[in-house]
Amino acid sequence: MRVLVTGAAGRLGEALVRILRRAGHDVVGLDVLASEHVTRVGSIVDRAWVREAMARVETVFHAATLHKPHVATHTRQDFVDTNVTGTLNLLEEASAAGVERFIFTSTTSVFGDALSPPPGAPAAWITEDVVAVPKNIYGVTKAAAEDLCQLFHRNQRLACLVLRTSRFFPEEDDDSAVRQAWPDDNLKVNEYLHRRVDIEDVVSAHLLAAERAPAIGFGKYIISATTPFQPGDVGGLAVDAAAVVRRRVPAYEAEYERRGWRMFPGIGRVYINDRARRDLGWRPLHDFPSIIARLQAGGEVASALAREIGSKGYHGAAFVEGPYPVE
Repeated sequence: MRVLVTGAAGRLGEALVRILRRAGHDVVGLDVLASEHVTRVGSIVDRAWVREAMARVETVFHAATLHKPHVATHTRQDFVDTNVTGTLNLLEEASAAGVERFIFTSTTSVFGDALSPPPGAPAAWITEDVVAVPKNIYGVTKAAAEDLCQLFHRNQRLACLVLRTSRFFPEEDDDSAVRQAWPDDNLKVNEYLHRRVDIEDVVSAHLLAAERAPAIGFGKYIISATTPFQPGDVGGLAVDAAAVVRRRVPAYEAEYERRGWRMFPGIGRVYINDRARRDLGWRPLHDFPSIIARLQAGGEVASALAREIGSKGYHGAAFVEGPYPVE
């Protein structure tokens, strides 16, 4: 099968290219940056270049994007050009070329302000039914691109699935107070409870989405590690997360004590992946209980694929205030 992967020099794009090639597929990797996983260097904003790359392609994985860390270094127009116009170019040319399925990598950031309940409120239980309230140009443009995917399914009958991924970057948190309060591995393991996913599971979700897209047609799916929490936990999570985690995953406490780690005092939102597991048949391998068990056995936090790809970063420059500047 001939497959096109945008953002092939990025973290997810590289992971997709690696796994697809190992499976024997003919992969066309696109990116503005050159790498061993990129076969065509250029911009998805260039419609003619996209048209050439789309020849004989059956499946598109669209992972190229300007990310949240670029908000402080790029203009709003840059975000519109890449995230909206670039996606439109790909959809137009995919439709014209007779592509069978289009998988768009979106983000849980589209939920925006819906992720932050007011003080004293329970944690937000985030499913695909929560109305997105984007709070920056990144979220706005990703939400617009999602709508374009729905439009092309409805009007051009292009099978399009949208995967809203939670955090899977290995870089340090952008919040200096958070970086100072928790060791990086401690922070990331905590996040597997409610807002993080391993890239190995992100890749498997994309592959399953491509397999199921023709039958589904259009859908939006949260791609995040399976939480151990239940809806009745949201009140307790907001005020004493450790007590709830102790009840749901009692084995964590001894391992955290051994490492000198701490749980978050409160958790404000929980991503729910039930729809992806039901519709896509997705079975994520990495969640908080499995990672605790792996650590107890002397293993690593991240999967082998995550370690193989490593950290990509978002900018060519280093910043005094952290891994990337904050708007």
